[in-house]
Order: sequence, then C-alpha cells, then structure tokens
Amino acid sequence: MAARQVLGFPRARLTLTPHSRNLIPSVQRQHRPTFAPQAYQSTRWASQQSNNIPEGNGQEKPNPQRPITREKWIIIVLSTMLFVDVSKSYWKDLLEKDERSLEKPTYASHKEMLEAANEIAQVLGQDAVTYDTDVLEHHGHSDWSTSNSPGRAVSVVYPRTTDHVSAIARICSARNVPMVPFGAGSSVEGNFSQPYSGICIDFTYMDKVIAFHPDDMDVVVQPGVNWVDLNNQIAHTGLFVPLDPSPTATVGGMVSTNCSGTNAMRYGTMKDWVLNLTVVLPDGRVIKTRRRPRKTSAGYNLTSLFVGAEGTLGIVTEVTLKLAPIPKETSVAVVSFPTIHSAAAAASKLIRSGIQLAALELMDDEQMKLLNIHGSDAVRKRAWDEKPTLFLKFSGTTKDAIKSDVSSVGEIIRPWTDSKFHFAKTKQDELDLWSARKEALFTMVNTRPKGTEIWSTDVAVPISRLAEIIEISKQECGSLGLFASVIGHVGDGNFHVSMMYDPTDLQQKQAVAKCVKNMMTRALEMEGTVSGEHAIGIGKKECLVDELGEETIGLMRQLKASVDPKWIMNPGKVFDWMG
Repeated sequence: MAARQVLGFPRARLTLTPHSRNLIPSVQRQHRPTFAPQAYQSTRWASQQSNNIPEGNGQEKPNPQRPITREKWIIIVLSTMLFVDVSKSYWKDLLEKDERSLEKPTYASHKEMLEAANEIAQVLGQDAVTYDTDVLEHHGHSDWSTSNSPGRAVSVVYPRTTDHVSAIARICSARNVPMVPFGAGSSVEGNFSQPYSGICIDFTYMDKVIAFHPDDMDVVVQPGVNWVDLNNQIAHTGLFVPLDPSPTATVGGMVSTNCSGTNAMRYGTMKDWVLNLTVVLPDGRVIKTRRRPRKTSAGYNLTSLFVGAEGTLGIVTEVTLKLAPIPKETSVAVVSFPTIHSAAAAASKLIRSGIQLAALELMDDEQMKLLNIHGSDAVRKRAWDEKPTLFLKFSGTTKDAIKSDVSSVGEIIRPWTDSKFHFAKTKQDELDLWSARKEALFTMVNTRPKGTEIWSTDVAVPISRLAEIIEISKQECGSLGLFASVIGHVGDGNFHVSMMYDPTDLQQKQAVAKCVKNMMTRALEMEGTVSGEHAIGIGKKECLVDELGEETIGLMRQLKASVDPKWIMNPGKVFDWMG
C-alpha cells in the first residue's frame, strides 16, 4: 500500500488501498486516497503523541484498549449531574426573567410619585421642579389635537445636563415612576400625554449648541434647541438644518417623531440627518449610539432605533446633526386649480418630471378662504384664489436655472389649469408667499370656534395613488357638514386632513372618527402608511396594528421590554403592553 503525507500533519499518512486502485480506470488514475481504517479509531489521530498515527515506515504501534476505571465513572456521573443541575437553574432564571418582562407594569402610587419628585428636587434643586396646576395642564393637554388623555403628571422637572436626566431616570426607575419627555408641545397625536401620570421632563433649559463643526458640516446640540434659532445662529457659515417642521419644534421632539415638513421632498426626513445620539436609558445608564463620521458600518444601527421611538426606549439628551449648504438661489411660485383632483394629479406629474423642486405643497379651497379672512397682514396683502392651490419652492445655484425650472413647471401643469402662475419677484415676495403655507395650522387653531376641537391627522401613500386618495378623502370629510380641510406635503405623497367638531356631540365625534378611520384604511389598501410624519402617540395605536400586524408589533414589544422592562418610558404610546 502507498502512503502519502497529510498536509499540516507531518506524521499523519493517507493510504491508497489496492482495492481502491482497481476501481479506477487506468486513464483516470487519480489515486483518490482514503484514510486507513486505523485513522478513525480516535479523535486524537492528528496528535503527534497518538498511538494510532502510522510512523513514516508504514508500521503502526499497538493500541491496547484501556478500560474506564470505577473512579472515572464516578467523575463522569457527578459531572453530568452537575451539568444538568446548572442547566436547569439557568433555564429557570431565564424563564422567570421572561415572565417578569410579561407581567403587567405596576406603577408607583400618587404619593410615591410625589416622593420621587421631591428626591429629584433635592438633586437638581427646588427651582428645577414645579407642581403648579397650570403648568401641569399645559404639559398634559394639546389644543392642536384630540389625542389627549385625562391623566396629568404629578410634577414637571427641568434638567440642564445629561447627568441631570440620568439622575431623574435612576430615581424614577427605582420607584417605578413613568417618565414623559416634553419638547415644544406641538405634536398632534398625544405623544406627550400622561395616561399613567408620572413625571414630565421638560427640556426648555437644555437648549445649548454643544459643538459646531462647519468644516465637517455637522453640529451637536441639546434636545431643547429650536431648529429655527439654530439655523439663524449658523446661517453666516452657509449651512443649515434642512428640515422644515412647525417653527415651534425643538430638536428632541423632531428626533422622537422622525419629523419632516415641507422640505422633505428634497431633503428627506429627520432620520436622514441624525448622525448620532446620546441617550439616557430607563435605568439611568447613558449610551452614545455611534461616533461622528458621515458613514459607519460598525454594529447595530442604534441611532435609527431611537429616531421615531417617541421617547419609549430612552431619553435623548444630545443630537449630532448633519448640515446642508444653504442654496445660493431660491424662489417660490403659487398656482391654483379648479379641483382638488386636478391639483393632486398635477403634483404627481411634477414629482415624476425630474425637476429638482425643494418643496411641493397643497392647500385646498377651505384653507385659501381662511387665508383671505384670517391670514397675517403679510399674507392678506394679496387676494388669494379660493381654489385648491399648489405652493412650489425652487432652489438652485443660479437665477437662470430657477427661471428655467419655473418655465418647465408651467408647461407640465398646463393640462390641469389655466390659472395664472404667481412667481416671487423679490425676496420679500418669496417670504410672503411661503408664509401663507406655513401659517395654515396656526390659522386654523386660532380661528377655531369656542367649544370645538380639531382632529388633525395625516397619511402617506405611493405617489401614483396620491390624487385618488386626496379626492376621496376630501369628498368624505366635506360631506359631514363641518369645517374640513385638506393640506399636504404632496411632494412626498403625504397629506393632512383637519376637521373641527363639537366634542360634546356624540354623533359628530363618531362621524369624524369614522371618516379618519376610513382614510387610514384606504391608505393601507394603497400600500401606504397611517402616519407620514406625526408618529403614533396614543392616537394611532390601533391603526399601527392594521399596518404592521401583530407579529411585527410583538417584536417591537420585545425590544421595548428588553430596554425598558418596567415599562416606565413614555408608557401608552406607539403600542400598549400585552402579556
């Protein structure tokens, strides 16, 4: 028999048997080797000390069988018993931990919550905690939304640093006290409501710019920084945060709801502009989700986990934002349409045209009427056509480029309207025209009849279905005999419906709720989403189940339970606890 050396094992040999030679034709004599049977007798065959390894002369050493002694049997049995006992203990602890995470959350009593607030005051100072009823009401109820809860926090606390927030979290975690972050209070789905009471954490005094890196085009800020103020502070460098939500919005709330606004068509949403986050976890631990480069492929994308989580997983205390160059030239144009369908259809055509619009917004006839009656002085300088209207924002490197885009837009929309195209001739014209769009929500809230509430909500659908869903939604909400209006960021398939109703009139309330539910259902049938930019809060929890299904929500609950096993971070938002 021929023996061959095994690569990597100098003393191991492969043996080619005569029987295997006879099975291979001479023209295919590849000498496929097989291990000699002796090579399988021990898992230690590759060891230089093994008696089963053939020597270089092909002779094998004897391999006497060694019986297992009584002492070895005892060691094996005891080891097995110990392994089984440890395994049982491990799995028991694991199952008990899982069972605890499925236990219905138990929160502190009102008295215990007050004790926690008092302990926080001792750490942060008495002036950092308030129990004033008017302040509590302001932090627990929104006139901009019907998604409110009857509960109120026992106190509002005002941290100034990450360490302060960490101390608050440790105290609340030790006492099972719910924590509810509060930014500007401009969200509309009850995102800062307090259905389980607790302590409200207001970031008014965490409004500092921590670091500005103009060469890297990023900035590190605390959550209480207002985005408009930030852009004004850094404008001299030619950079800005390109999001455009409510002018009152602060960065922390923008992160928590993954906000967008009118510029989303060109620049995307908040998730596209967050580099990293510093987050205080429910038990007080502090983490940083990643470092500062523009790209990374290191580990889980924890930044995206917290963006849009509505404060249910942790409290954001620092945000590193990417910045964009301020466009050298901008302008605004406005054009009206005979119907809401024609306006939406023209918008869809513009989106697919390839023209780089900065924003594309829609306001219906009801909104335009409000502008003529209740708009600001700057807005009421012109008489607006009380028809569905598109507001277009242009940006580019030269005025000629913008003029070319405006001309192209005019040609594209011609099949849907013969109305005059109003184009801003000066910077003041540009500001006045765009102010009409930005004032819309505030105008509605300020003109709301006494005793009524506004139900404002949004959906988003694929661009090809935009005109259809806007037309149907407009017809349905308009048939209620109430004030109802459609307004939207149609440039990215997102629109809003707002209706005013009497909350004491059960029939009105049910009719409005049904109209909203129908709109959500239609959006899902069109492969859309129940929330384009308002997040879920307490107002859309049932709709989220319809959109994602119980299995996906179940995974979200598991993530929540692993990070926040006591369920104390902004409880009652996004989804409910379920055992």
